[in-house]
Formats: sequence, C-alpha cells, structure tokens
Amino acid sequence: MIVSGAILAVRRAVTRWRRKGQRVAFVPTMGAIHRGHLSLVSRARSTADRVVVSIFVNPLQFGPAEDYRRYPRPSRADRQLLQKAGVDFLWRPRTSQLYPPEHRTRVRVTALSEGLEGASRPGHFEGVTTVVAKLLNVVQPDDLWLGQKDAQQARILEQMVRDLDVPVRVRRAPTVREPDGLALSSRNAYLSSDERRQAVALVRGLRAARQLLRQGVRSAARLRGEIRRVWRRYPAVREDYVEVVDARTLRPVRAVAGRILVAVAARVGGARLIDNFEWSTR
Repeated sequence: MIVSGAILAVRRAVTRWRRKGQRVAFVPTMGAIHRGHLSLVSRARSTADRVVVSIFVNPLQFGPAEDYRRYPRPSRADRQLLQKAGVDFLWRPRTSQLYPPEHRTRVRVTALSEGLEGASRPGHFEGVTTVVAKLLNVVQPDDLWLGQKDAQQARILEQMVRDLDVPVRVRRAPTVREPDGLALSSRNAYLSSDERRQAVALVRGLRAARQLLRQGVRSAARLRGEIRRVWRRYPAVREDYVEVVDARTLRPVRAVAGRILVAVAARVGGARLIDNFEWSTR
C-alpha cells in the first residue's frame, strides 16, 4: 500500500494504473476506520482493479461548536486496517494542501442541502461538497463509494457529480451495523457503556416505523409518532429530528408514495448520531 499526503503522488499513481487499463475506485473517509469503511473498501475492490482511500478530517464541514478538535484520529490503527483490507493507495492530505491561505472557492448544492442535517448543521454540506469535489478532481476515479448511513450526503454528492459533469459513478453500500442494530459510526467511540445501551433506540425506532409500513400505514405523521414513542423508553436520547422525506428531493412528505427516506438524528451523551432507511411503495 502506498501512503502519501502529496497530491502529485496520487495523480502519478492513478496515471500509471490508467496506462495499464486498470479501473480505479475511491473511498473518501475521515479516518477512525471501522467495519463500515472496510465494507466500502471491499465493495470497491469488487468493482475496480485499484482502490484509493483518503483520510482527511475536513474542517469545513464542522461547525464552531462541533467536535473537530476531538474527532478520533487513530492513525496507526487506520493504516494497518486499510493495508490488511487491500487498499492500494492511502492518501492523507494536510489541511494546508487542500485549503491553502488563498483558497476561496466553495461548492454548494441548493435545496437538497437545506433540510435534515443541513438544517441542524448550517454550512455542513457546503464543506462536504467542496472537499469531495477537490478529492475527486485529484483522484479522478471511475467509482465513488459511499455509505447509506449518510443518505442525505450521498444524495447530495450524486447531484453534485451530475450537475458538474464529473465522470464518476456514485455507488452506495448498505449501512453496516452492530449485532444489536446500532449503525457503525466513528462517533460511537464517544458513548459510555450506559449511553451505548441507550443509543440502540435509533434503530429500534426505525424498525418500529418499518413495521408500520409493512402493515400498510402510509401516514408520515404516524411513522414519526411511532419512532418518538419508542424513544420515550430511552431517557438519554435527545431528539434532533425525526423526518419522512422523498428519497430523491429530500422534501418532507405527508403520505408515503414512491420512494421515501425515514431519517433520524439524536444526541446520546456527548455523541450526535444519525440513522435512516429507505422504503419504496412500488
């Protein structure tokens, strides 16, 4: 596995692979690698000859009161996990490389960025789209692999790639979960043992909503109410949002029709957690 922070090193490696007719897949991460990231690497390996993974804790997507400074950065463990997973190039750029002092450009996807996470974390998605646009411009992969856990982010990046004519295929992998259903997240490391037991409320609420859908319920209000009913049994869970939206437009819906996204966010102790599932009536 090649490990470098240099933009030129990435471009040279990808150019060599291209000359050999090899297909390149890219997995952008902020590190603190877990089985969710490794599942993306595995899928990337199945669709390409070479896999590039980036680790960059992007300051643009953190608000002033968020956890940028304390975000986990286990560098050695990350490197070992990615090497074992068969990654060909680990790119670890420095902030000064991606955002030199004269950097002024921002990328913004309107409408899709305004609800859900966008409403709770103003400016977050502008930071995400800006950094991913830069990463894609350097790596120029054939496939970009993203996780369903960050469904809104994936939808926004799909739109960005389409709107800017970026020649990459955006692919989503299912959310990877713990045995009790908790979605894997780097921020799970913030949870105490008691908080960890409470955090399972997110997936249990979503499962209850899914069961109502299976029973034929189509009222978004009833789905939201069912999630909140489950959450009331978990006093450590503090709701940020519970939403039912159109999976393509991300606009709230009153009645379930077509493909929808049920998305939740909550604080449990010092961790802010998100989860979701998609459902189609077709």
